[in-house]
Amino acid sequence: MQSKTVFEVLSQARRIVVKVGSSLVTDEGRGLDVQAIGHWCRQMATLRQGGHELIMVSSGAIAEGMKRLGWSSRPSAIHELQAAAAVGQMGLVQVYESRLRELGVGSAQVLLTHADLADRERYLNARSTLLTLLQLGVVPVINENDTVVTDEIKFGDNDTLGALVANLVEADLLIILTDQQGLYTADPRKDPTATFVHEAQAGDPALEAMAGGAGSSIGRGGMITKILAAKRAAGSGASTVIAWGREPDALLRLAAGERIGTALLAQTAKNQARKQWMADHLQLRGAVEVDAGAAAKVRDEGKSLLPVGMTGVHGEFARGDVIAVRDSQGLEIARGLANYSSAEARLICRKASSDFEKLLGYTGEPEMVHRTNLVLSR
Repeated sequence: MQSKTVFEVLSQARRIVVKVGSSLVTDEGRGLDVQAIGHWCRQMATLRQGGHELIMVSSGAIAEGMKRLGWSSRPSAIHELQAAAAVGQMGLVQVYESRLRELGVGSAQVLLTHADLADRERYLNARSTLLTLLQLGVVPVINENDTVVTDEIKFGDNDTLGALVANLVEADLLIILTDQQGLYTADPRKDPTATFVHEAQAGDPALEAMAGGAGSSIGRGGMITKILAAKRAAGSGASTVIAWGREPDALLRLAAGERIGTALLAQTAKNQARKQWMADHLQLRGAVEVDAGAAAKVRDEGKSLLPVGMTGVHGEFARGDVIAVRDSQGLEIARGLANYSSAEARLICRKASSDFEKLLGYTGEPEMVHRTNLVLSR
């Protein structure tokens, strides 16, 4: 299959994660740049009204907290960083909320830690919450939960957080807005032969050799963190653009397919990436057996697997684990992500979704495995 052009990748992106750095949000540490945040919110509102789904990953809480506390330099003590974040989050989320509300768009604050995404149950809960917010037309504003993290569980920079969020919601595109135009083959301040990289493949080892150096005194990331974030985002099929945050209407122009900044293209489409991961998953936690009717719908019609078509549950698995779907002869016909644990699956086996609340005590998804999370076995 022929690979897509930059124009096609950008213009066809519907679910977009935007990450903006501390130096832009806080105008190099001089307090929140309300005007700049307003420009990004206006563009996100326009894209939202055009049918796009937007998530903002915003740095700036610690920097704003430092300003409010009167600190001129970033502290190194974790408890002081946590205090600064707690103070700064108040102002940061207030600006986003007020600007988006003025534009008729709802917003929500979501604070994440690495532990939230390392634990499968919390990962799925975060995913469900974000996808529900997007369905409701709300723009989630995400930041690392700096008020409770420790050195062991910190993302360390919001470039990584942006990539993890892109993976979490299976975004089409990650846009990293920074105080640089994009990636050069070398530091143009030191090497006059350095040239600008307009387009490359995400994950190309040569990119890491080009990037280097720490970020500003306000933020933690540098170009290398952005290159690594693009590589991580590409794992779920999301392409990345690194662009200057002060570029006029950068988000609108990128969504229209204009080549701004450095585009790092994912080599695998997001649906293919996810299904390939499931197909290659060696640690199957269990299996469900289905009747002939359910097998036909899954195998021949590409339908979701409903519990009413299940005849048995094998093994012990948790919600979100990869499980096998087997026909009445015990042959694997598909595998996918379970919406219910094995214990819950046994309760709802052969039951209609209208019975779930009585059996489980809550109303969950009507499918045992949704069709978008199913891949047919070879």
